[in-house]
Parts: sequence; structure tokens; C-alpha cells
Amino acid sequence: MLAVKKYRTEPILPRYGKPMRLKNRLIVTFAVIIIVPVILMLIAFAMLDLTMNNGGSVSFFDLGVTSASRGFLIYLIACLVLTLFVTAVFLTQWIKRGVFEPVSDLNEAMSHIAMGDLDYSLPVDPSDETEIGELYSGYEEMRQRLKESADGKVEDERRQKELIGNISHDLKTPITAVKGYAMGIMEGVADTPDKVDRYVRTIYNKSADMERLINELTMYAEIDSDRMPYHFQKIRVNDYFADCVEELKLDLEPEGVTVVFTSGLDPNAVIVGDPEQLKRVFDNITGNSVKYRSDQDLRIEVRLLEEKGFVRVEIEDNGRGIEKKDLPHIFERLYRGDVSRSSSTVGSGIGLAIAKKIIEDHGGCIWATSTAGEGTCMRFELKRANGTGTVEYSDNRR
Repeated sequence: MLAVKKYRTEPILPRYGKPMRLKNRLIVTFAVIIIVPVILMLIAFAMLDLTMNNGGSVSFFDLGVTSASRGFLIYLIACLVLTLFVTAVFLTQWIKRGVFEPVSDLNEAMSHIAMGDLDYSLPVDPSDETEIGELYSGYEEMRQRLKESADGKVEDERRQKELIGNISHDLKTPITAVKGYAMGIMEGVADTPDKVDRYVRTIYNKSADMERLINELTMYAEIDSDRMPYHFQKIRVNDYFADCVEELKLDLEPEGVTVVFTSGLDPNAVIVGDPEQLKRVFDNITGNSVKYRSDQDLRIEVRLLEEKGFVRVEIEDNGRGIEKKDLPHIFERLYRGDVSRSSSTVGSGIGLAIAKKIIEDHGGCIWATSTAGEGTCMRFELKRANGTGTVEYSDNRR
């Protein structure tokens, strides 16, 4: 690492008025170098001519130069050379402080970037409209974007490792159960047809858990690469969600879960969407309701409501609810508010992130309200389609 301080707090050079652009500096420099010597020479010639005329000899411009005037001329030339030297030194320092030193600082800062030090910053003056000021602003913008990208990459790697760890952990539970029940059948522990049937059903359910986890991992990869597959078509909203709820009832009512469906929609309401992906949204939300159920009997209500140009779907449960601090983060990938892991909370932590991605890709929005200990209501809205199947857009959304 370079032995330099990490942050510059002092200005590049003292500010005396508004900073001057490099082009203007060069023009002024050129003008001074040309005009100052000319003015001084004219003054010298005028003074020499005046001296000669007062002495009664021939004027300087008539090339009549006395010995006295010759000494005076040498004196003036020496003064002129000294003046030019001082002017050149001043202008050189002016350009050095205004151009070369800032460029040197910028080069040093770029060296830090090349070595991966993204914390080395340069002072930026928003009112500085010079080329150097623009360079400093450009460097700072580049540095901040690189830092954000690097931090995001580190966070993505952390989350991917967490995802692999979550799925590896969650797969152990169903795999252990499958092996145990299969061994029970093989060794004759399941010695009655009822026991065998119960063991086989358990093996089937645990295999379904494993399949769901693997599917979520595949979906996660598709989200990351933005390759989510869609097959859009016209969907009659009431019929579609009534079928989803009926399937949910068949799965959950044997477990004592109450599922209720109500609709306030026009029976002919239509949306354009991908039935398979919307079913994934429905399953992910209701799956969370089951996963985070409370000790009381679980009740899930599915409601369809009319909105101007939109269809709203509400899925409400009376489960554990979500803590207030966790609610803003539940749609983030791999976020899990319930840090305790057990077989009752198997999941990769990306179900709601997948749901959010699908709904947004359909042109809709999704959000949640919840009270810890009382339950959660997930809501999402989808654009309605007109009779020809095209989507009706509304500019009067909230």
C-alpha cells in the first residue's frame, strides 16, 4: 500500500474567487507572456527616447545612442529580463498548482483504485466547474460505484453461501426421514398394511419437500440471470383462483386448516399472465402461512377485490405474524426473520423474493401487512385486461 493518508480534507489550492478553467488559464498565460514584455519594451524605448531628446543628442529611433544612454539601456534590459524571469516563475507555479498537482493527486488516487483500495477519496467542490473539478467529480462517482459494486458482490456471495447452507441444512431433514422410513419398511418395522401405507405417504411427502427446495434453488438461479420463463395468456381471474383455493383445500383441510375464498370481482374479469408462475406465487404465500402457523387452528382467507384497472388478491392468515423490524425485508432474497431453524420451518428463504419478481414482471406490485402474534395479510395487484386481451393501464394509481 502507498504510504499516504486515506482522505484529503484540505483544498487542492487556495481559492481566490471563482476557479478558472484550464483553457482560460492557458489563454491568460499566453497573453501575459506576449503582452507584458511588449509593454515593458515600449516603456523602455519611450524613456530612452525621452532621455536622449532631453540631452540634445540624436533620438534613439534615429540610432544615435550616447554612452550614458547605453548604460541606461543595459539597465532597462536587465530589468526586463528580471521581469520576464519573475513572470515565467509565477506563471509556471500558477499552472503547476492549478493543473499538475491536482493531476498528480488524481494519479495517486487511481493507483489506490488499481490496488483495490476503494476508500481513498478526493475532495469534491460542487461549485468547481473547471476541468480539474470535473475530473475529481468523475473520480468520486467512479469510486463510489465501484465500491457499491464490490460491496454488492460481497453481499451476493454471502447470500449465496447462506442459500447453499440453508438448503443443505433443510435437505438433511427430509433425507433423514426418507432413509429412516425406508429402512423401517425394509426391516419389517412397518408390519401392518396401515403402517406401510403411513410410511410410504411420509416418504412421498418428504420427497416432495426435497423437490420443492431444489425447484426453489433452480428458480433462484433464473432470477439471478434474469431468465425467468413466462408463457402469457388470458386468465379468467375468478375461475383461476377458485381452482387454486380448491387444490389448497384438498391439501390442507385434512390437517385441520380452514381455507375460505371470497370474490368481489366481475365474473368476467380477465388478466394476462402466466398461470404456472402465478400459481407459484400463490403456493409460496400460502406455504409461508402453513410454515409459520401458530398454535391455534390455522385459517387462510383468499379474497379477490376490484381496483380501478387492477385486480387485488389478498391472502390473510392467523399465524405467527411478522415482527415490525422484519416486515420491510421479507421480500429480500434469503431474508429469514425466524432465525431458529427446525423441521417445521423448512425453506430456502427466497420464496417471497420469487413471488415479488413474478408479480413485478407481470406489471403488478406486492406488499404485506402483519401484526406479530395475530397474523399476516399478503396483497398483490395485477392489471386487468380488456375484452381483446390487452392490458389496460391506469395513470391514477396511488
